[in-house]
Formats: sequence, structure tokens, C-alpha cells
Amino acid sequence: MDRDPSPGAISHVSIERVDTDHRPVIDRLCQLERHDLSWLMGWLPDEDGVFEVPSLDRFFTEPGHGAHLIRADGALAGFALTRPLAEGPQFIHSFFVVRALRRSGVGRTAAGLLLREHPGPWAIAFLEGYEEAGRFWRVVAHDVAGEAWRESQRTSPDGEHQFAWIELTVPSA
Repeated sequence: MDRDPSPGAISHVSIERVDTDHRPVIDRLCQLERHDLSWLMGWLPDEDGVFEVPSLDRFFTEPGHGAHLIRADGALAGFALTRPLAEGPQFIHSFFVVRALRRSGVGRTAAGLLLREHPGPWAIAFLEGYEEAGRFWRVVAHDVAGEAWRESQRTSPDGEHQFAWIELTVPSA
């Protein structure tokens, strides 16, 4: 589908929680996300040309986990995976918007919709060194929580990567 991805060209963004029927779509979008992050994470595809997506099933089967599709004017635009953390907040595990729609407001709108769908505490992580992600999530945090958010640094459980960690509480509508 040809589309003008310039800012202002998209009139409607939506995010919908999906079930196992949409797992193949989420899996294919995860491949795009993995490729997109491979420069930063060092991920390589296997011999079949497929990136490993560990634990994807849990977003369709485990309580509190969720898989979401992002749409822009009805067209598939990306996905989000969310899960609860042991400490209590919901966590954005993955958030991806296709390149053609980046900087069009689709991601910012979708992220706001996702966070506001579940008022309360949230956590968002992004890799140190991924400056575009940092700018994006700081703007989203401000959009949703004003000045009531904080950022800290954390190390991945394997000790290999540094993450920026945003915590915020989404107010009830």
C-alpha cells in the first residue's frame, strides 16, 4: 500500500490487543524489530534467515501479558508487547513502528494510547546509545505523566547491556 508517511498525513492511530490468532503477524513484525536493533544488540539471524524471538508465546498465554497491533489509518503500522513486572508496574517489553511511519506521530500517539489503556505504574526501558529511542520515550513520558516521571540506568540481567529505565504513573482519566 503506497502511503504518504509525512507528518500530518495520518488521521487515525489505534492500538488493539490481539490474541493467538494474530501471533503470526506479531512474529513477522518481531523479525523487523530484531533486524532494526541488530546493529545495537549484535543479533544475527539463524541459518534459515530468522531472528530468534525468545518467549513470544507468553504474551499470548500468561496472565497480565499482552500483544498489541498498532494501526495507522487502518493499515498495519507496528506492535507492542507488555507484561507485568514482579515489582508491580506494567512493562513495555517491545514497541515497534515500521520505518515508513516513524516521525509521523504514529508511535507517539500509539504509545500514549497504550499507556493510558492501563492507568497506574509503568516501566519503559531502552538501550543506552539508542538516542532516537531515548528522545521518543522521554517525550511520551512527558505527554502522559507531565513532570511526574523519573529515569535511571540499569544493567541487563546478562550484564551485557546498559538500559535507561523510565518509571511513571499514568493517571486515571
